[in-house]
Amino acid sequence: MPFAWNLPYLSVFLTMITAILLSVIPGAKRAYWITVGVSAAVAVMSLCFLAFIVKADTAYAFTMGKFPAPFGNEIRFGPLQGLLASVFAAVMCLSLLGGREELFEDVDPKKMGLACVMFNMVLASLLVLSYTNDAFTAYVFIEISTIAACALVMIKDSGPTLVATIRYLFMSLLGSGLFLFSVILLYAITGHLLMPQLHDSVSMLMAEGSYTKVLALLLGMMTAGLGVKSAMFPFHRWLPDAHGTATTTSSAVLSGLVVKGYAVLLITMYCRVFTLETVRAFHIHDAVFALGFCGMILGSVMAMRETHAKRMLAYSSVAQLGYVFMGLGLGTEAGVAAAVFQILAHAFTKPLLFVSVGRLASTMHHDKQLRALRGSAWNTPLAGFGFGIGALSMVGIPLFGGFAAKVNFSTASIFSDSKIALTLFVLALSSVLNALYYIPALINLWSEKNPDATRAKKDTTATAAIILLALGVLFLGVCFTPVMNLIVRGLALM
Repeated sequence: MPFAWNLPYLSVFLTMITAILLSVIPGAKRAYWITVGVSAAVAVMSLCFLAFIVKADTAYAFTMGKFPAPFGNEIRFGPLQGLLASVFAAVMCLSLLGGREELFEDVDPKKMGLACVMFNMVLASLLVLSYTNDAFTAYVFIEISTIAACALVMIKDSGPTLVATIRYLFMSLLGSGLFLFSVILLYAITGHLLMPQLHDSVSMLMAEGSYTKVLALLLGMMTAGLGVKSAMFPFHRWLPDAHGTATTTSSAVLSGLVVKGYAVLLITMYCRVFTLETVRAFHIHDAVFALGFCGMILGSVMAMRETHAKRMLAYSSVAQLGYVFMGLGLGTEAGVAAAVFQILAHAFTKPLLFVSVGRLASTMHHDKQLRALRGSAWNTPLAGFGFGIGALSMVGIPLFGGFAAKVNFSTASIFSDSKIALTLFVLALSSVLNALYYIPALINLWSEKNPDATRAKKDTTATAAIILLALGVLFLGVCFTPVMNLIVRGLALM
């Protein structure tokens, strides 16, 4: 076995062992920088693995332990998994750097080590949800991600964050329960938990016409469960409070990464276990398309009504996740590929916006009301430009990742004859709605200077994070064709 084939497993192992050690290592700064270093190391290892697997043009399964299937556990790697892992780890690192100042202000130094434990567990969960070849292992790391994400919301330790955490926990447990019940039913009728064996069994049952109602039920439950956890409309009510009240780093990680892990798992289950033909046979894709459509429109409408910058960004995430579900709802390989690209584009853009807002608010005594941020961009121009790049990407201006995502969705709609007109209409309407709240917010930031504003403290790490996140958005906007080709090839090898 080439050594590079071990890198994904070593990445997961490194994050989990670091989380264990940080629970006993003293020192807030030490814990923070170890976490940053580990996420950066995982990003580098994932990029090295991506380069190797793209050159090999293959995918492979890595057996965990000495027991073979169906008793043992497996993780499966290919170009798509390598790409997702690289982006997730890099964005985690940049989110930690971008929100460093506010993180140390909001978190008790005695609890910083525990907070870093949770950041590492979130990254480990994202890696496993991308890599896993076992349905029950996916459930285990769904729960680990839930607990860690709840902790990241409440590390600010204020009344609103505690309330938001409880609401988040209730909704997350509902989603986890639905997913677990679906896995139980799947195991009951197939006798397997590993995805290749599940795929063979489901294909056989569909060919025989056996257990079709059970399969439809469990597929619907799985979609609903992961939809709840990834803020699919109308299960999004927990998201604005959780993302809007948390500290900047937590908001960036939750919005940019955590909800994406569940969407990635849903894509894996659709493509690797059930196949898109089965999803279309039960018309699950039509329901997903309708909910994605509603999320795109109503998420933007709710964002337009917000006066708090971070809550506006949170509602915007509901709309942007609607794009992902709309792509899955097309029920085609092209639609799934466009949804994956949207996951990548949003993973860079939304942390860029949250980090920029955090820097802008630092000049206004951390008041994140839009009226208080008026003119704040003049006191920290880089954050103002960062917000501008993120906002223009969300609107869909050419050369930015958001525009490339909308081009991909438009192209994908061609392969779904019955949904071409509706897809193009909702893309156009959503772009207009995005402009109606992002452009006024951007103008507000660059209005005349506020006399009450203070110049932001110099923060080299935040500067680096904003620049690199912005470059990620620009890269996806300019070089989206090779990225899409890689995604398509990765999906073919799933």
